[in-house]
Amino acid sequence: MLPPSPRPSPLSGPERTFQVAVCGPRDCTDEQAEAARRVGELLARAGVTVICGGGTGVMAAVAAGASAHGGTVVGIRPGPDTSGASPDLSVTIVTNLGEARNAVIVWSADAVIAVGGSWGTLSEVALARRRGEVPVVVLDGWRVVGKDGELVDAGIAYVDSPEEAVQQALQNA
Repeated sequence: MLPPSPRPSPLSGPERTFQVAVCGPRDCTDEQAEAARRVGELLARAGVTVICGGGTGVMAAVAAGASAHGGTVVGIRPGPDTSGASPDLSVTIVTNLGEARNAVIVWSADAVIAVGGSWGTLSEVALARRRGEVPVVVLDGWRVVGKDGELVDAGIAYVDSPEEAVQQALQNA
């Protein structure tokens, strides 16, 4: 079951759609790629614009899932050109910012979903939490724990399925 349509973003104008960043490693597992593809499908069906890094792995999978269901996918590329960009992107933005493009991805989103974990993904989760007002959802990825090993209440929703990830991102936004 799909979650209800999201509320308009406080950053939005009258015609701007809700935007969800989907982050994850370029070298992901088959399970993470399948989860990201499903997240993309669900977001497209909900009428959400997907923002991602626009490359391989989780980024390519979410783009494929969203585009296969008529969704809009914006890829924020790190280099000086479109090389390596997923063919399933609707829009490709070239930044020449390297990993600093992660801040562009996070600051452009109304919610962030991380699928899997890598250092780049961790930086996106941290940037989103530092920003503060956007929901952050993690599926099969990093868990923030304190020195005692206990899960830190860092405002991150940890979920077990693509359906839960999309529901949390849209419901709490």
